[in-house]
Amino acid sequence: MSEETAVVEYSAETKSMGDKIAELTLKQAKELSDYLKDAYGIEPASGGGGVMMVAGDGEGAAAAAEQTEFDVVLTGFGDKKLNVVKVVKNLTGASLMEAKKMVEGVPAKLKEGVSKEDADKIKAEIEEAGGSVELK
Repeated sequence: MSEETAVVEYSAETKSMGDKIAELTLKQAKELSDYLKDAYGIEPASGGGGVMMVAGDGEGAAAAAEQTEFDVVLTGFGDKKLNVVKVVKNLTGASLMEAKKMVEGVPAKLKEGVSKEDADKIKAEIEEAGGSVELK
């Protein structure tokens, strides 16, 4: 068997996995992306077209573990926009109108340079209200 043939042929397992990924809903794809990032340090490339490893030798994972300050970025508001607006208003101290503009203009940076503990609390509050958050 030549190398060219090997590249063209895919195992049944690979085909099955590829088919499952292709059938994901947007919500499921986002959840899978978050899982891969949290569990394995794999995150989408900046163009959104592929997946890249943070570091193959574990250095990236060590650097990520040492991160002490996080930015909290609102990435979505789900179907409960008003609840998310209220939480954003309380968290940021913004006016109701400013909070509404932040929520509608996702992605929106809500907090910068906060501790992991504070970032997790903010994320939990936003998710409880129906929104989605990314910690960077």
